[in-house]
Amino acid sequence: MQFPAGLFTDVRYESVYNTTISFENGQLKQNKTALERGAFIRVFDGSRWYYSATTDLDTIQSEIDALAAMAKPNAGILDHPVVKRLQANRDVCLRYRETDVSKISNEEKVALLSSYLPVLQELDDVQMSMLFYFDTHTEKHIISSLGADVTFDYQRASVVLRYAFGCNGVPFSNQQHAYRETFQELRDLQDSFREKIAADWQYAHNAVPVVPGVYTCILAPVVTGVFAHESFGHKSESDFMIGDETMRREWALGTRVGSDILNIYDTGIPEGSGYVPYDDEGTKAGKTYLIKDGILTGRLHSAYTAAALEEDVTGNARAMSFEFEPIVRMTSTCIGAGTQTVEELFAGVKEGVYIQDYKHGSGMSTFTIAPNVAYMIRDGKLAEPVRIAVITGNVMETLHKIDGLSSEVELCSSSTGGCGKMEQWPLRVAFGGPYVRVQGISVQ
Repeated sequence: MQFPAGLFTDVRYESVYNTTISFENGQLKQNKTALERGAFIRVFDGSRWYYSATTDLDTIQSEIDALAAMAKPNAGILDHPVVKRLQANRDVCLRYRETDVSKISNEEKVALLSSYLPVLQELDDVQMSMLFYFDTHTEKHIISSLGADVTFDYQRASVVLRYAFGCNGVPFSNQQHAYRETFQELRDLQDSFREKIAADWQYAHNAVPVVPGVYTCILAPVVTGVFAHESFGHKSESDFMIGDETMRREWALGTRVGSDILNIYDTGIPEGSGYVPYDDEGTKAGKTYLIKDGILTGRLHSAYTAAALEEDVTGNARAMSFEFEPIVRMTSTCIGAGTQTVEELFAGVKEGVYIQDYKHGSGMSTFTIAPNVAYMIRDGKLAEPVRIAVITGNVMETLHKIDGLSSEVELCSSSTGGCGKMEQWPLRVAFGGPYVRVQGISVQ
């Protein structure tokens, strides 16, 4: 491959295999396998980027040449602030080659999913049930005119059980899922699913409306994670700050933004749905503290945003597929561990609310989380289950009201959906953290 002189060029090859199998009310509805290969090509002349995407991998050189013909050669391209921040890593990181889900027959996958049908068929009062199997194996190869040459893969296999009950005229729906790195790890999880669904059934049939008010809340790790992702993670994606002087002043590094026990970080290193050993510019994954001891200490970057804000790249230039350019996106966004036990957190609450699970969440200046399962806390103990429409609060005020964090931490991977930004949805991410105790949350 010939890279044009006086320009920066990179090529991102992708091979994506995936399977989707579903049953609805016990009947097989979908059984699809797909394999897609393509490449995204970029050329940069110091003034602007030129992009192209193709599924014809034999035309890569002609695509590069066509883009170069539109650009203006720049003898100083290597000294450009954006190019100086791009890394020239060379690595092969194929950790899933031996357990590649594409090597498992479709018959085995259907048989595995079918083994979970009895779990849904045993449900009382069920109005709807759906059962899904998803898998994906993605391999990427990134090369550049700087000498970058990295190859890596990531993989997931998931079983999802979705159901709805009719409970005294009040509908309740939820899902349970198992996210694993390999197909074999999805076997023999029936009893675990039964236990979780039975707890949901008990909750759905006994929950009463919450008395609206302002409460101390304890968030389970999965709720902690969605709060960190929606309420602070998106604020830390630095492309929002480009050209916005007001936001840059408000979000100056070194500003106190939360209680002194609070740490929030983003990292592509751990296994799970946020695992990204290299981003889509070939930058090696690291761990970026967004908040350290309550102080704003970092934000997420691509090479472009890092140059614009005169900071370092963080490994967060990501694209949904080879059809899209990399933009600043989260990977695994977490609140860091504290020092208390879960029991100590609860013991400090006279009357409050425990949020165990959520339907959805959103937030920038104000966050809103719609709980799916919640319980009152009375005298430090779990009490009656309650139905809650939303919990809400001002993000910056809430960060200061966090007064307890458990030493127990969980990273939560997503089997369905993902993060959305602009037209790129869904992108695989993870989130999590400890159990969090926070004062003064509005509960409705």
